[in-house]
Amino acid sequence: QVQLVESGGGLVQAGGSLRLSCAASGRTLSSYTMGWYRQAPGKERELVAAISSGGSTYYADSVKGRFTISRDNAKNMVSLQMNSLKPEDTAVYHCAAGLPAYDAYWNPQRWNYWGRGTQVTVSS
Repeated sequence: QVQLVESGGGLVQAGGSLRLSCAASGRTLSSYTMGWYRQAPGKERELVAAISSGGSTYYADSVKGRFTISRDNAKNMVSLQMNSLKPEDTAVYHCAAGLPAYDAYWNPQRWNYWGRGTQVTVSS
């Protein structure tokens, strides 16, 4: 049984930083692509960042240069360092794992495992 649990969310001021972590249990996910999605009220769930088993990264244009995704396979964890936060980054952030093709990263249905999410609120 695979479980993903996010932590690190909270309330920060615009321009601030926050680091999200996702701890996986039940299986070693070193061979999986890991990602972060976010969903704001009334909006579609969108891919923020992803990292493949080989360490290749993807970032949405909206966060490129501000967010960094990383993984620690020894700890079975993936993290998202978020800098220069903006109010529009406010959302519930979900950790995900799966084996999507690169051109399917954007599609939530192609990811196998999901965390419950952690709230990130950025105030102006």
